[in-house]
Amino acid sequence: YLVGVGRADCTGPVAQVPLMGYANPEQEGGGLLSRLYSRAFIVAEPGGSRRLVFVSADIGMVSQRVRLEVLEKLRAKYGELYRQDNVILSGTHTHSGPGGYFQYTLFWITSKGLVRPALNSIVNGIVKSIDIAHENMKRGRLFINRGTVENSQINRSPFSYLENPASERKRYSSNTDKEMLVLKMVDEDGHELGLISWFAVHPVSMNNSNHLVNSDNVGYASYLFEQEKNKGMLPGEGSFVAAFASSNLGDVSPNTRGPFCANTGESCDNPQSTCPIGGAAMCMAKGPGNDMFESTRIIGQNIYLKAKELYEKASQEVTGPLSSAHQWVKMSNVSVELNSTHTVKTCKPALGHSFAAGTIDGVGAFNFTQGSVEGDPFWDQIRDQLLGEPSNETKACHQPKPILFSTGEMNWPHPWHPDIVDVQIAAIGSLAILAVPGEFTTMAGRRLREAVKSEFVSHGTRGMNVVIAGLCNVYTHYITTFEEYQVQRYEAASTIYGPHTLSAYIQLYRGLAKAIALNATQELSPGPEPPLFNVTNMTLLPSLGAENAPASKAFGDVLEEVRQEYREGEVAEVTFVGANPRNSAENATEHNFLTVERFSHISSSWHVVLNDASWDTRFYWSKGPRGQSNVTVQWHIPAGVEPGRYRLRYFGHYKKRVSLFKTITVPFEGSSSAFQVTAP
Repeated sequence: YLVGVGRADCTGPVAQVPLMGYANPEQEGGGLLSRLYSRAFIVAEPGGSRRLVFVSADIGMVSQRVRLEVLEKLRAKYGELYRQDNVILSGTHTHSGPGGYFQYTLFWITSKGLVRPALNSIVNGIVKSIDIAHENMKRGRLFINRGTVENSQINRSPFSYLENPASERKRYSSNTDKEMLVLKMVDEDGHELGLISWFAVHPVSMNNSNHLVNSDNVGYASYLFEQEKNKGMLPGEGSFVAAFASSNLGDVSPNTRGPFCANTGESCDNPQSTCPIGGAAMCMAKGPGNDMFESTRIIGQNIYLKAKELYEKASQEVTGPLSSAHQWVKMSNVSVELNSTHTVKTCKPALGHSFAAGTIDGVGAFNFTQGSVEGDPFWDQIRDQLLGEPSNETKACHQPKPILFSTGEMNWPHPWHPDIVDVQIAAIGSLAILAVPGEFTTMAGRRLREAVKSEFVSHGTRGMNVVIAGLCNVYTHYITTFEEYQVQRYEAASTIYGPHTLSAYIQLYRGLAKAIALNATQELSPGPEPPLFNVTNMTLLPSLGAENAPASKAFGDVLEEVRQEYREGEVAEVTFVGANPRNSAENATEHNFLTVERFSHISSSWHVVLNDASWDTRFYWSKGPRGQSNVTVQWHIPAGVEPGRYRLRYFGHYKKRVSLFKTITVPFEGSSSAFQVTAP
């Protein structure tokens, strides 16, 4: 094959924009722990016209808006080379990236509307990563390997899983998918290019009290792999690209110690995930570490170490033709033939009461509980008054789900949920990537993979490796099995197209697999094109006004200085007169907020040893009164650091008023005093 890899920054604004994932409007960005990247991989047939693009981006999910804008930009640049059928965009599902990049109204509620700078950063970052991969295509080889990852996940809805037939459960050793699949890429001389790992786990080691933008456990795994392969480079630099992509993670949590009541410390591993005192709001899962930062590193390192082992031992070569199959489907109206006598239908989208309960990884508001199959007259009445009552047809279709939001019947100012959804499979020889538009639970994913595999076999294509790539192309929440749907925990309440959603997807993906196996992808009907709403900027974010430094201080001045000496394991910290980091995101696509620098006696000059993409640094922004704000830069000094003289620097932009109606953006910087890091 011809193979190209690329990586580009897609971080966007790290302040004031609500983070996407826990649906908690209070959880706004307030700084940066690690940068977010888009990682692109292109595989093409040498001399042939067929090619595929797989992108894994460090974002909560790919929205339809992001996908449509990316495809538009690719068409303008490359004509018909990169299209909806051969480009897969997947989100890692970190819950600590900026939101606001959606066109459907439901997602505006918790992310303060459509935030253009966040959307642009993601779209431009994805396109740039594809550009880099496109420019670096070379002859190469692909290898595949699979193995088991231990101690890194639990099923967070085990009571739902138990609803699946015992005969089916008996075939599996665990209630989560522990298998990781790794695709290794090298050029024809054996030089390493990159890898994609698919593994099912929620990147929610960082909980909903976090305000620092970061890529969570899977992002930390990417960081470790890339740092190891791009020796001597700063984070985010170097040619080797390692993507840790999402899979069927719907009911899979990395918080391996399980759910406990925050107030009493007792277990709340019960069907309602509720505590005797304080109810559901108190029931939270704990990761393996002492705090969320440590848990993120432990889970990320587990995933990285397994991927590294599988990568090094990968010997099964992937060969054979490339193909891709794609359709747009009106998902609210799919007829599914369950058998020769039974046909069922999907529903207009709607969310159930337990959607508002959240999960043990991030609890909801107002003490809604999981597993409610009855509505609540109080909330139902408020909903009827504010948003309108669900139609009888929708109520009946979604049974036994009590509907909280009948999003498919809510269209102001735009529809609240997508109606037209992408289904897509890309095949690279014996590897079939199922790009799914949401979060399949463990068992739902197993059924989908099995159905697609047997479809390939029935048309004479044996030995296919089938992998699910999650959170692709458009976000449609969760997909549970029919049995899991009956008990209406969070994942089921968020299965928006009703109880037969999974059956509909299985039917659709079988159709795509058949087209690939029979080499008939040209004959698939493309389906109805999704809408691109005319929303330019609809946001409740505070506007960026002129800023001030305190009296007798300038931007970048030190307010609280570092100590003169530190040892490994300690935290070097300095606080500056700061400015809103959004100024920087809107002015420079590749803005770096901080550096850790070491003094070299050989060249008698300062050298950058870390940037803000490092997991050892933290950048905090806090807004004060009268247009003032502070920035704190931290360096958590790791074991084995080289002793010597260091300093911490900060780079920002402030808004300066030049006339009544005009402000300009002015760059500035600040530096701590030098300090000594001594040997332990």
